Amino acid sequence: MNLFPFRVLPLSLALGILWSSVPSGAQTPDDYPRREAVECRTRGGIPHVLAKLRKGDGSEIRVAYLGGSITAAPGWRVKSLAWLQERFPKQKLVEINAAIGGTGSDLGVFRNEQDVLRHRPDLIFVEFAVNDGGASPERIHQAMEGIVRQTWTANPEMDIIFVYTLSQPFLADLQAGKFSRSASAMEELADHYGMPSIHFGLEVAAREKAGTLIFKGEKPAEGAEAKPDPKVAMVFSTDGVHPLVETGHQLYLEAIARSWEKLEAVGDGKESAAVAHGLIAPLRPDHWAAAKLVPLSDAMRSGGWEKLDGSESGDLMAKRFARQMPEMWKATEPGATLKFRFKGTVAGIYDLVGPDGGQLKIRLDDKPERIAPRFDAYCTYHRLSKLDIGSGLDPDMVHEVSLTLDSAGPDKMKILFEHNRPDMEKNPEKYAGKVWYAGAVMLIGDVVGDQ
Repeated sequence: MNLFPFRVLPLSLALGILWSSVPSGAQTPDDYPRREAVECRTRGGIPHVLAKLRKGDGSEIRVAYLGGSITAAPGWRVKSLAWLQERFPKQKLVEINAAIGGTGSDLGVFRNEQDVLRHRPDLIFVEFAVNDGGASPERIHQAMEGIVRQTWTANPEMDIIFVYTLSQPFLADLQAGKFSRSASAMEELADHYGMPSIHFGLEVAAREKAGTLIFKGEKPAEGAEAKPDPKVAMVFSTDGVHPLVETGHQLYLEAIARSWEKLEAVGDGKESAAVAHGLIAPLRPDHWAAAKLVPLSDAMRSGGWEKLDGSESGDLMAKRFARQMPEMWKATEPGATLKFRFKGTVAGIYDLVGPDGGQLKIRLDDKPERIAPRFDAYCTYHRLSKLDIGSGLDPDMVHEVSLTLDSAGPDKMKILFEHNRPDMEKNPEKYAGKVWYAGAVMLIGDVVGDQ
């Protein structure tokens, strides 16, 4: 049962968008220690959800999936819930789909409360290794530790499993027996908090090395994907990132199934092992557990703004993203401004980019004004995104932020990938707008004043 369906981005979404807008740390990709590649590390296991699953009393068990487009696809997420339902037929398995394509843990930590925790899950799968591939280990620690601490503050009996998927740039590391940089960083947190982790890609990497799997190839003929020929090398994906549902995602499910046997053996299945997860001293004092989404108040907005109705009879754009963005505002006129003051360390905006996106003039404190297009090379369609304003800011200072819709717009034809330009040539009216869709302020800190 799926109570919270989210839209899946097109599979053509490439690594460029997955790894965009993430700050670099002091370490380079080559000097961060890589962890030994192991499919499953059980650590403290998942005692609370196992105890509930084993009761067989007809209870509802909620399983949340927080991740990117690999999780948003109707693949391992859907398959694993069905597998769990079959394994525990007396319980009622319910899915919480909190996956958004093209986003990483640095947005996930801000939306964890809205998209996951308020639905009271019993088990959370967290999948961000691919989308965090361009993030520094420091930023991964801040965001992922924030997710863990938010979760156990809300309910110390929620179990968490970190799961790692792979993309083509990670393949060589895995075949050399090492995790990627992002997964290695996440393993530090899993060690620290005693959480299990599962890497979905070890079998994939082994088959590719043996020549029985093609990591990136042409999609099989209609029907061939559903019934792969064992005599022919399996095609894992068509883009080097997103697995095909009946091949790559099936291998991901099989990794869960193998790992689940090990997780059930932790503590010899004794329910007495189900001790509440404690909030021990953090790995990083500057973790992002305080990350939150703040509504765009009347005091923040000035100029031409329109609140879009996300109800069934309302605005099409607002309806499309209503589950992920319950409130959507549209800046429609040049000069429309969002302005707020806050005391804290991180600020951003949870928004959309798309064909009719304009550009913003951004000011933070006394720093020079900068221009931020809400349009990029992939924008033949609208998608959820985030706009980073500042991080690592002085926590004791009151910061001032203003974002103003510019009368000028981005050079969309120049920005679009060459293969996307024909769409603009055929549909110029689709790209004519210069607007901005915004949903909430992303904040670590607090708004000050009457805002």
